[in-house]
Amino acid sequence: MAYSSDNLTLMSLASGVRMWHYTTTDAIAVVNTAGYFNDAIGMIGLNDLIFAVTSTGGTPAVSILYAKDVSASAIDVTDGLTVTATDTD
Repeated sequence: MAYSSDNLTLMSLASGVRMWHYTTTDAIAVVNTAGYFNDAIGMIGLNDLIFAVTSTGGTPAVSILYAKDVSASAIDVTDGLTVTATDTD
């Protein structure tokens, strides 16, 4: 699958940094590839945070990424920090 603007939602803007929510059935290894968010040029800015809900084999995963390189023609995000949690009940 590819980036879909329908799945990118602006959650907040503070001190010039935006916080986004993005959901996809793509694996995080696809989402964090340079150029994945290129269609969002003009929206995603340098150091913007992205909370990505991705999927690996149908199992959802949450990662926090940020836009580390943004130009007029490309966006590159970090690999991301996977958020883990347990549910013991």
